[in-house]
Amino acid sequence: MPRSRHPRRQATLASLAAELKVSRTTVSNAYNRPDQLSTELRERVLEAAKRRGYPGPDPVARSLRTRKAGAVGLLLTEALSYSFRDPAAMSFLAGLAESCEAAGEGLLLIPAGPGRDDVQSAAVVQQAGVDGFVVYSVADDDPYLAAVLERRLPMVICDQPREIEGASLVGIDDRGAMRKIADYLLSLGHKDIGVICMRLGRDQRDGVAGSDRLDSPNFHVQRERIAGVRDALASAGLDPRSLTVIERAEHSSRSGHSAAEQALATNPRITALLCTTDVLALGALDFARWRGIDVPGQLSITGFDGVDEALREGLTTVRQPAEEKGRRAGALLLTPSHSGVATVEMLDTELVRGHTAAPPPA
Repeated sequence: MPRSRHPRRQATLASLAAELKVSRTTVSNAYNRPDQLSTELRERVLEAAKRRGYPGPDPVARSLRTRKAGAVGLLLTEALSYSFRDPAAMSFLAGLAESCEAAGEGLLLIPAGPGRDDVQSAAVVQQAGVDGFVVYSVADDDPYLAAVLERRLPMVICDQPREIEGASLVGIDDRGAMRKIADYLLSLGHKDIGVICMRLGRDQRDGVAGSDRLDSPNFHVQRERIAGVRDALASAGLDPRSLTVIERAEHSSRSGHSAAEQALATNPRITALLCTTDVLALGALDFARWRGIDVPGQLSITGFDGVDEALREGLTTVRQPAEEKGRRAGALLLTPSHSGVATVEMLDTELVRGHTAAPPPA
């Protein structure tokens, strides 16, 4: 029998409802609210839909009707590829994804990386089809953050910036945690200390960070971690201004390697390098091996984050709950307080005494 030149039109929600002699709501519920139908009725709807080639309710139309996008926007301060290279960011992302999955929500990554002007930044955020934002470690003056605030959607911030009105916050006591590890090194007898840190502003800058750079950065986390070291020096009767701080724009092991070299060239008396991340500390360890410097016999090196690779290396570090940060950020966004008051959750950290810190050489 010859095939018709006019193929059968694909079913719509309305035509499927008419064929089954049920309401449109019943067909929609078979997909969106299955608990509202009996098992037999839902199976009958889905079988007919499969037979007629009906793909299900239009998600765009549904979002217009419900005014819900069904997705959470994650605003990152770096290029998108950074999220899949940085171990702490990956752990945070895993925790956030877990919360979204439990709530049946999607996750949209919005990288706030370099290379876009303020107008482009605003457009990226304004076009994002999301019901709320999780802001992950963004500079105080980031134009993407300003665009997020203009959307007036629910928002949870992880780590930084602090004190955004109406936004919930998940973070740690960066200053106190860094002071613990600095106090530990001072108790071992170190007096000449250097710090290797991530960038202190949105501009790309490598080198020694002077007092003007340290006093007015836009990244709360780096600012507070360095302040924790300076607090420890002051309490030990040492001059905080003697602290050598090396800044790197790129967060990588390679940057830690070059920063360690620059720190020792700037102040050859340094006996301990405190790194504000484990990634930088692993690079500093690589430099020490390359130069034949014994760690910790000649030089102590510490990190911050507690990522798996650092713990396998036996790095002395501060372990923070990065995955739990993501999990809690997602939970706060998806189950907001009924009181309408922003929630602040500060999670605990742990000093891990590894094998890379010891008393300074005599």
